[in-house]
Amino acid sequence: MEYIPNILFAVVLFLGIGFFAKNVKKLIRNIKLGQDKAVSDNKSQRWKNMAMIALGQSKMVRRPISGFLHVVVYIGFIIINIEVLEIIIDGLAGTHRIGLSVLPQSVYGFLIGTFEVLACLVFIAVIIFWLRRNVIKIARFWKSEMTSWPKNDGNYILYFEMVLMSLFLIMNATDVQFQALNSGNVISQFMAPWFSGLSEGTLHFIERGAWWLHIVGILVFLNYLYYSKHLHILLAFPNTYYGKLQPKGQFNNLEAVTNEVKMMMDPNADPFAAPAEGAEDDVPAKFGASDVQDLNWVQLLNAYTCTECGRCTSECPANLTGKKLSPRKIMMDTRDRLEEVGKNIDANNGEFKDDGKQLLGDYITHEELWACTTCNACVEACPVSIDPLSIILEMRRYLVMEQSAAPVELNNMMTNIENNGAPWPYNQMDRLNWKDE
Repeated sequence: MEYIPNILFAVVLFLGIGFFAKNVKKLIRNIKLGQDKAVSDNKSQRWKNMAMIALGQSKMVRRPISGFLHVVVYIGFIIINIEVLEIIIDGLAGTHRIGLSVLPQSVYGFLIGTFEVLACLVFIAVIIFWLRRNVIKIARFWKSEMTSWPKNDGNYILYFEMVLMSLFLIMNATDVQFQALNSGNVISQFMAPWFSGLSEGTLHFIERGAWWLHIVGILVFLNYLYYSKHLHILLAFPNTYYGKLQPKGQFNNLEAVTNEVKMMMDPNADPFAAPAEGAEDDVPAKFGASDVQDLNWVQLLNAYTCTECGRCTSECPANLTGKKLSPRKIMMDTRDRLEEVGKNIDANNGEFKDDGKQLLGDYITHEELWACTTCNACVEACPVSIDPLSIILEMRRYLVMEQSAAPVELNNMMTNIENNGAPWPYNQMDRLNWKDE
């Protein structure tokens, strides 16, 4: 009988971690549906970006208030969860505060005291976040794409964090032996009087209840991440590592098109010559992207990493002037479509069955794509190196090169360049006529 709690704890831990591993496997599978992309260059710069942006939160603090609060929650939540290691050992071995057995009391007290201060700061920061989101109603949290689930998801995670921090402090406040040490109870000593009228047995019951709820809550939180925008807690690190290193204004060119243009400009080239023996045909099966499988795997990683913070949309000039484009919605739509494709594969024994839908048209409209000015404001604003512009450009490329569906104005411009060598409707002899008007 005495080992039943240990066995129960092991089962809960196994199920929690097992379900999380299953979702991670599904996540990796979905990301790998994207096209291959080489990102093995300049590793030192990539490690630096990950350290500065994901770990150091360097882009978050560009907006001081929300940035500071986010740093408090981020650092506090990560450091506090170091105690999860002690909880796991205690739960499996049947011990109580194993840290006191392996560390000097002063060191253990310093650690727990630090955790308590951070827990209190996290709780306060989360309340401020909740007020900003639900009372002050900052505009970027209430855009049209923030429907019921995205809007509620942000609140759910705040409630999660408030409950977990409260359980940690209650666990310490009702631990009679810990309070008797008078070391490390920096915050919980002020909460202990709330339970002063209770018997030692009742205190033990509350302490054990808070202990169990705390570890189960962490496991639930861990598995909730896959369904939440807070997946960026884990994916921000690989996403910033694999982020774009080229200058923000540098567009990519299709090698097949570049080679074709070079051949057209080479007077010695034979357009009818057969390719050299062993040479591969580098013409892609499709120009641009109409669905998530046409995007590269880094872009799909971007979609899963999106924090839905809205910084990109709040700085998008097209959105600010009332157009339908929202870079945040582009990423949310990409992730939603990718999840839909993943579920399709699961339902069809590992094979994708055409569902008559695609990212372009069913999720993202032509109007949204052509509203983009390609100014890169969204890319600069993103705190975790997401690149919505690259997805917009790939879908534009598909519209132009596969469907000839460019706007009339753009078609006129390209026709003028072809006929007149300039975007204006004047031949070369009349190009300066504007000065006489």
